[in-house]
Amino acid sequence: MLTKYTFFQKAFSFASVSLIYYSSLAQTDLPVGFSQNELMQMQRSDWQAPLYSTNKASITSPPTLPVRNQAQWEETQALTITWRSYESVLREIVRAARLETVVIINCNTISGSTTYKDSTAIKTYLTAGGVPLSNIRFNPTASDAVWIRDYGANPCYLNDVDSLILVDWKYNRPTRTKDDTVPRSIARMLNIPLYETTVGSNLLIHTGGNYMSDGLGTAFSSELVMNENSWTEPQINTIMHNFMGINRYIKMPTLPFDGIHHIDMHMKLLNEETLLIGEYPVGTSDGPQIEANLAYILANFNSVFGTPYKVIRIPQPPDQLSGFIYPDAGGNYLTYANATIINKSIIVPQFYTQYDTTALRIWRDAMPGYNVVGINSNSTISASGSLHCITHAVGVSDPLLIVHQNLPNTSNTTIPYQVDARIQHKSGIQFATLYYTTDTTLGFSNVAMTLTSAVNNTWTGFIPAYPAGTHVFYYIKGHANSGKEQVRPMPAPLGNFEFDVLGLPSGINEFAQTEFKPAYPNPSHGITCIPISFAKNTRGNIKLLDVLGNEVAIIYSGEFQSGEKNFFINGLTLSKGAYIISLETTEGQFTQKLMVQ
Repeated sequence: MLTKYTFFQKAFSFASVSLIYYSSLAQTDLPVGFSQNELMQMQRSDWQAPLYSTNKASITSPPTLPVRNQAQWEETQALTITWRSYESVLREIVRAARLETVVIINCNTISGSTTYKDSTAIKTYLTAGGVPLSNIRFNPTASDAVWIRDYGANPCYLNDVDSLILVDWKYNRPTRTKDDTVPRSIARMLNIPLYETTVGSNLLIHTGGNYMSDGLGTAFSSELVMNENSWTEPQINTIMHNFMGINRYIKMPTLPFDGIHHIDMHMKLLNEETLLIGEYPVGTSDGPQIEANLAYILANFNSVFGTPYKVIRIPQPPDQLSGFIYPDAGGNYLTYANATIINKSIIVPQFYTQYDTTALRIWRDAMPGYNVVGINSNSTISASGSLHCITHAVGVSDPLLIVHQNLPNTSNTTIPYQVDARIQHKSGIQFATLYYTTDTTLGFSNVAMTLTSAVNNTWTGFIPAYPAGTHVFYYIKGHANSGKEQVRPMPAPLGNFEFDVLGLPSGINEFAQTEFKPAYPNPSHGITCIPISFAKNTRGNIKLLDVLGNEVAIIYSGEFQSGEKNFFINGLTLSKGAYIISLETTEGQFTQKLMVQ
């Protein structure tokens, strides 16, 4: 079990090696990672990590009913922020978010205090900036820092859609005891049961920036979650399953130049099957490890629909304020992936026009119909955080869940296109409707959907077949017995699912040859990907050799299917030095060098 002492040792050791120091920041303006003051405090011989206190209003045992963790694109009743530093950024968040949901502002409990503002001072600041005060609530509560994504509670549902609960991990900043109590104040304010992973075998130290979920049992994190806990990986998986319904917990090696190791700094789930991935120029900064991690995911895991994840790339821009340099040269960790989805709007970090315009276009193309709002984040990024880091959502109490996999492009021009959707509400679904068109300016036709599986809550409808060259738009609407309605995608009909009806598939290039692409990252610091493009089905093996040609390991042996394939080796299991990767097939032998550091 992880004691308060082992947690301190892990926290200080990890921070002192990996995290960025912020000597110029005051204690009231804490970075996402440990500040220098915090590190000095923990280093004192008389300092002890605070005991893990519980609250009678919280529950420290897991729910007895099945749990489903809400995905970030689902409907929210409130967006929470903590008003401390970066006021101009917070004001713009409120300006955009209040149009979509209630904004809860955690603020000072003492009127007129100079430590940070109370509700009266915040109202004055918002009004002076032209932000109306409607749809805003104030929650007087003590706090330490602005980074509520990391210490906020996670919305979950019992029995898929029945009862809303909040699940709060133990915050991984042991000196920020006030932050760790903010979720309790929000739970009391909204009268939502709060579960905490803070006691005994259920104690889990975690942080929201290092977590994302597809809403259907799959979650992603970096290996930071294992580094900060003394449990084994299966034990961590069990806690996440019991409290949050996570059945498949995918963890990736941490990145060399991301000091906080939070995945929201370079990736985001846009829906159940689409990953937005931050991209650096080839060989730059964390680019090689991000690519290796992505290749590992794509080679070993499919989406919840059983199909490969779709990937959308977005630039990780250089830091213009430091001379257009990337993190490996000391630049700040600029990112457009650290965005927040708020019902039908998305707030996206902005830094400077040269890259901002491209990032906004990518977001709008990826999420059609959403109101994509850019907010300048140069002030927060110097503390290793942006918009996702300083916001956290609370789900609605009565979600109408619609899960659907976008139909793929097709060459079928004769058979109607079947549309299946999982649709659920705690009152039951009265009816569902499928809307479709080939021209959104002319409106949508509609057809009733039929409940085809009561066990799986599957509703089915059909779009008529169209000739080759047609682009089809469609969306799904559910109507609950309670009268609640919901559409998917949420901005529909402004944003829709789409697919193309194609002509006949093109032929195969019979003259293509196998391509043995460079392994990455190289040098290897952990998982390294070996990409190979096979021109045809063949047999062979991939071996790791030392520089003298002696076999060190067999990476793969057997049948190779045509197409792009990725193979992997973990450099952490090897001694440091030079190696040779050897590919042998019926076409011959191919080799390349690999350095392990």
